[in-house]
Amino acid sequence: MDTVLNISCYKFVPLPDAAALRELLHARATAAGLKGTILLAEEGINFFLAGAAEAVRRFVDALRTDARFADLEPKESWSATVPFRKMLVKVKREIIRMDHPTIRPAQGRAPSVDPATLRRWLAQGHDDEGREVVTLDTRNAFEVDAGTFDNAIDWRIDKFAEFPPALRAHKTELQDKTVVSFCTGGIRCEKAAILMREEGLSHVYQLEGGILKYFELTDGAHYHGGCFVFDERRVLAADLSTDPLPTDSENAINK
Repeated sequence: MDTVLNISCYKFVPLPDAAALRELLHARATAAGLKGTILLAEEGINFFLAGAAEAVRRFVDALRTDARFADLEPKESWSATVPFRKMLVKVKREIIRMDHPTIRPAQGRAPSVDPATLRRWLAQGHDDEGREVVTLDTRNAFEVDAGTFDNAIDWRIDKFAEFPPALRAHKTELQDKTVVSFCTGGIRCEKAAILMREEGLSHVYQLEGGILKYFELTDGAHYHGGCFVFDERRVLAADLSTDPLPTDSENAINK
């Protein structure tokens, strides 16, 4: 039986005290016996943690006592072992690097679509207004190779900072369509959706909670393969169990 609780969560919220938070959260996580990574920046928090279920949930409850984190809703999955080797807390310039300073999600985000609605749209081939729906994968190429939505647009980027120029090169292909950006847990597709609206695309959504939430709340229909994750599990299947990593993806990671 899998007894290790794995959580992932992010929030875009102003954190001018990110450096001070680093010390506090590192002490708390270490005392709780957790392992994983917490990224802090002036734009927010992004974390991936694993450990005993009670300890993980106590850590999240303590985080929520800070009003800025009161509405955190981590995504959960289970494993037989802890898939991290260390407990790291880092202060970065961005919690997900895009190198596009005008994108500030804390000031407002693009509309989102929940997993059940996206599943329905994909099944019927259009949104509720009859507009063609396309899914746009905002992840790195080697992640896409582990699995993605059927017929998803994939610009074969190697890092998220390549997304803005790729969008500018291809945005005319997205005009007059409903575009749903997606990623692992929501953080990249949130920035991507804002950028698309900034670039003049009108019908843009982000998949709420990303692929992992889609797996959690649906049967995984219209998605093939698994979801790459940045820990020792490598790939999660649609039932959130560990899946073997495709050889091509393993080779790309190890380059």
